[in-house]
Amino acid sequence: MLNAPPSSSVAGRALSSAPEVRVEKERRGIQSIEVGGQLLLALGAHGRPMPLRDLAKAAAMPPGKAHPYLVSFGKLGLVAQDPASGHYWLGPTAIQLGLAGLHMLNPVREATPHAEALAEQTGHSVALSVWGSQGPTIVRLIDPVYPLHVNMRTGTVMSLAGTATGRLFAAYLPRRLVEAQLQEDYRRLGPDISNPLKAAEVEMLIDEVRQHGMSRTIGNPTPGVVAFAAPVFDYTGDIVAGLTLMGVSGIFDAAWDGEPAQALRACASEISRRLGHVAQEGETPARTPKVPAKAKARRKA
Repeated sequence: MLNAPPSSSVAGRALSSAPEVRVEKERRGIQSIEVGGQLLLALGAHGRPMPLRDLAKAAAMPPGKAHPYLVSFGKLGLVAQDPASGHYWLGPTAIQLGLAGLHMLNPVREATPHAEALAEQTGHSVALSVWGSQGPTIVRLIDPVYPLHVNMRTGTVMSLAGTATGRLFAAYLPRRLVEAQLQEDYRRLGPDISNPLKAAEVEMLIDEVRQHGMSRTIGNPTPGVVAFAAPVFDYTGDIVAGLTLMGVSGIFDAAWDGEPAQALRACASEISRRLGHVAQEGETPARTPKVPAKAKARRKA
């Protein structure tokens, strides 16, 4: 039996159910560091060495103001200057800091507070999955105030072809791995449970995932349930996790550009950004679920 949220408006539920958030007083910082830091951010965003004039323009400051900052950054190894062209680029210290940060990243740990925020924002169930030894595996299931009762729990291995979560990994993992796992999917679940699709149907569904940047199922494999799944990428551009948002048909907007799909896409994009993924032009959504303060505290713990 399905328990549905009482309202069809995602935004309305989010506003009515969200707890009051205490606005913290902005902490005092060093303004000159924040100003100079714009030069480092501009270098990182540009992706290649830049002349002083272009770099200063990207950081919204005159070249004469930018140059002293670059000299100091150069002494710290945060910036390096090509002796031939005079162009500036990230220095060895900046690279070492970046690599240290990447080594410390844990996709599940980074994704969990954002997944919790997505469930709180939309009022729908959220599942976090990773690729395990047997296929797409649920590692976190977050139910809102009105949980959706589906045959899913932590540790569940999802069908590769028959679920939104599975098709997501099928679309972004290496082809050889996917083909082998599809055969295993059929052997593991059996024809009555997995409801195997023809090869052409599977290819069409996987192409649909790549086209929209996320997967969708409507009433299948669970009748009355709509699910969207979006990929989480790391700094190499590989899929490292999947984020699935589920709701009741008729209440949950199943449109590709509906509020649930937009919220999910924004959330997955933000997690990917935190894992070092550089989004292509037009890939990053406009709005991202805000992480509650209590979720931030758990991540720091």
